[in-house]
Formats: sequence, C-alpha cells, structure tokens
Amino acid sequence: MLAALGSLAAALWAGLHLRTLLLGTFVFLFFVDFLKRRRPKNYPPGPPRLPFFGNFFQLDFQQPSWGIQKFVNKYGNMVSMDIGLLNTITVTGLPLIKEVLTNPDHGVVNRPLSPLRKHMFKKHGVVMSSGQEWKEQRRFALMTLRNFGLGKKSLDERIQEEAHYLVEAIQEEKGQPFDPHFKINNAVSNIICSVTFGERFEYDDARFQELLKLMDEVTHLEIGFCCILFNIFPEIMKLLPGSHQTVIKDFEKLKMFVSQMIENHRKDFNPDEPRDFIDAYLKEMTKYAGTVSSSFDDENLVTSTLDLFLAGTETSSTTLRWGLLYMALNPEIQEKVQAEIDRVLGQSQRPSTDHRDQMPYTNAVIHEVQRMGDIIPLNVAREVAFDTTVAGYYLPKGTMIMTNLTALHRDPKEWATPDTFNPEHFLENGKFKKRESFLPFSVGKRVCLGEQLARAELFIFFTSFLQKFTFRPPANEKLSLKAKISAAISPVSYRICAIPRE
Repeated sequence: MLAALGSLAAALWAGLHLRTLLLGTFVFLFFVDFLKRRRPKNYPPGPPRLPFFGNFFQLDFQQPSWGIQKFVNKYGNMVSMDIGLLNTITVTGLPLIKEVLTNPDHGVVNRPLSPLRKHMFKKHGVVMSSGQEWKEQRRFALMTLRNFGLGKKSLDERIQEEAHYLVEAIQEEKGQPFDPHFKINNAVSNIICSVTFGERFEYDDARFQELLKLMDEVTHLEIGFCCILFNIFPEIMKLLPGSHQTVIKDFEKLKMFVSQMIENHRKDFNPDEPRDFIDAYLKEMTKYAGTVSSSFDDENLVTSTLDLFLAGTETSSTTLRWGLLYMALNPEIQEKVQAEIDRVLGQSQRPSTDHRDQMPYTNAVIHEVQRMGDIIPLNVAREVAFDTTVAGYYLPKGTMIMTNLTALHRDPKEWATPDTFNPEHFLENGKFKKRESFLPFSVGKRVCLGEQLARAELFIFFTSFLQKFTFRPPANEKLSLKAKISAAISPVSYRICAIPRE
C-alpha cells in the first residue's frame, strides 16, 4: 500500500516537475522575446504584438497593402509591425518615401534577408546582396546591360524581333479564347535570355516552359502561409513538409539550369569576344582570380544571372497581362490607342522607343496600367544600415523598411480618379506628363536596374499587340480585375480573344 502511494506521489511529482519545467521555459522564452522586441524611445507606433509571432495574425494575406492601410489610418505614415523576427516599418506618403529612399544620411540601402531568402540567395547576387558586394555586382550588371544592348543588335531590335514572334504565336489562336500568360512570359523572358545566355527559346521548348512554370510557382508560393511560418520558425519548418519545401526545391532547379548554361559557356569561352552577360562575367572573374576580397565568383555568377532572369521576366510580363485585361475591359480607350498607332505607325512599321514621344496617349495608357496594376505594392524591402532618425522617429540598424506604393499610386490628393483606369492622369494638353508620385521602379540608389529595359519592353510589346489585334472578352465569359497575390501582384488566370485587325 505504502509502495503504491509512493509510486503515485513520484508520478505526480514528475508530472508537476515536467509542467513546471515547461512553464518555466515558456516564461523564459517569453521574457527573452520581450527584451528583444522592446521598442526603443521614439520608435514609430504600431499595433500590439504577440510573443514570437509579432503581428503575424493581423496581416491580410489576400490584400497585404490594403490590410496595412487601416494601421496607417490609425498610427500615421510610419507604422511599426513585427513579422516573426523581422522588425518592419511601413512608410507612406511621397515626402517620407523620398526622404527614406534617397537621403544617404539615413542609410536605407541594404537588403533585408528573411530566413527563406537567406536559405535561397545566401546574400549573393544583385538583388539580395548588401554593402561592398552589392556595389560591385550592381555596377557590373549595369555596365554589362548597357554594353550588351546588345552585340550586333540594338535593344530595340531584340524586342521588335521577339514581339514579331509573339504576334505570330497569338495569330495562331485565330481569334479564339486563349490564356496569354505563358506566351507573354516566354517572349519577355527571351529578351533577358538573349542578354544573359546569348540565345532565345522557342515557345514550344518543353524544358523552358517547365522553367517558366517553376518561376511562376516560386513567386506565387513564396508569400504563402508555410513560407511565412518558415521565416518565423526556420529551424522547425526545415523539418516539416509544406509549400516552403516546394519553393526551395524549385529554386534549386532554377539554379541548376543556370549552372548548366554557365558550364556550356565555359566550353567555348573566348575572353576577347564576350557574347553575353555570362561571358562578360567569366572575363571579369579572370581579372580577380586568386583575389580574396573580390565578390566575382561562381556563386555570385549563378545568383546574379538568376536575378536578371527572374526580375527580367516576371514584372514586365505581369504588367503586359494587366495591360491586355484593361484594354479588353475599356474598349473606348483601346480604340484611342489604335487610332494613335494607325496615325503614327500604320500597320506595317514596327514600333520602337523612338516613337514614344510621338505617341503620348499610348505612353499614358501604359503608365496607367502600371499604376492600376500595382504589381509591387510595398516595393522591394530595404534595411537600415546604421542607426538613424526619420521624421523624429528612431530607426535602429537592421530595421526593415517597406514603402507603401499602393497608397501612393491611389492617393486622392495625387490622382483625380485614383480608383478608375484613366490615362488622363498622365496627360496635359494632349502631351505626356511625368508624375513625381509615380514610382513603380522605386527611387534612390537601389532603383530597379532594369528600368530602361522594362520601359522599352512595355512600349514595344504593348504597341505591337494593339497594332495587330483588338482584344475582347470571350463570348459568355466575364473578365475580372481580381488579383492573384504573389511576389508580384498578377491578374488571376483569364482567357481573352485577340481579333486580328484588317
């Protein structure tokens, strides 16, 4: 009897001891989290946070930028929120955005790395690097893109040639409903492929179609629930299944493709006659062979090439798909664009960037597509390189900065009809009007390095589309402006009819 009571007492004590240990561990972790997250004096205000998760459960995963707007209305134009371990500040309003992104005294030039992106990019490349490595990689990429505008063909000629192939591919649909997604992806990607790899890919190339689908999957899944959990609990999520594992596997496949392209280049590499970005990079690597301080190495070559491939495809392709959608939904605007095309180009002359100044209405429509499409609503995040003060608020080193481009591009103080597709926003007395409050390519030292290329692509592709086709909704199908949330905000899949123009 006494033995039984002793065993029961020991069991109760063991259970109590375990619960006490767990409770003590939780309290300790809670206290550590509290100390790590304690906001310094004059830190921007924001909503209350939970331990470990921060403001994770207050995020709107369907409309992230609009979800933040309610906090902007409550706390002002600098709002602090924590997403897991990331301390973020969302900046709203043109004056503050320009102050943060262009004033070197604030040091907002680094790129923050979430655990998932750190796992994929390892701080390398053009997009995710910081400090001296970023300066070297960006300077080289800008110089090379400028030099390889490219080789025997000008940049315009490359885009014109690809637009011709894409028009032919669309003509094969014979006016019947089709999804333009991967046709446009393939064409836009071929431009940057010709610069980086020195070749384009046929639209029926199965391997390349698979790569485009991998890229689409990565950009879509990366902001999903499992990937966000990975950024909060990386060590735990590494061991669990989920979409984050798919993103990691897909990214490795993309890197493998680029690595194979680089190996093919090495086989017949001639430093005296660089053919493309990869050759130019291999030549640069030979200059720094054996130099410890140089960032020009195999890993940066793979990542920088992949950066150009990804960034050079997704944003322009997504904008063009928004463009076709808005034209089909606004036939009267489409007719005005076509009238201008007919007057300046006719049906046979190929559009080029030289025609842009002669076509203010078409240019205004493209800009309005970018404003309304809002494909990078919170810009690409930046990180404070050193402690600084902005608008009276203290921002410690390492704080992540997001700039609220959605609010800027829909600000009723800046735009006459902010929620309506209206090309007149970019016109004044019949001439194209630049708008200071229009920042789809960002601003400052980390402004999009492919801005010139993207602007040329958008104008030539869009003008070529409307020169040859009239875009309409399929019979008995209703087109929607509903967006698909991913790394770039894209329209949901849709079908459209491209009616050949006589």
